[in-house]
Amino acid sequence: MAEPSHNKPRRRREPRNHRVTVMLNDSEMRVLQRYLDRYDVSNRSRLIREALMRNILDRFDKDSPTLFD
Repeated sequence: MAEPSHNKPRRRREPRNHRVTVMLNDSEMRVLQRYLDRYDVSNRSRLIREALMRNILDRFDKDSPTLFD
């Protein structure tokens, strides 16, 4: 059974001091806007940041050495 969220320790929030700028073409922007509208996403920066970090961490996990490599 899942543990209630009030028992989980809170992580310390680190300030975001580094800006990253991304350029999209018209069709990429239309797709992004369609996604935001369809899934009622209110924080575009959070969506992009989480998608980027998920992709990076998945790649690191896939590329990490295993016992039988």
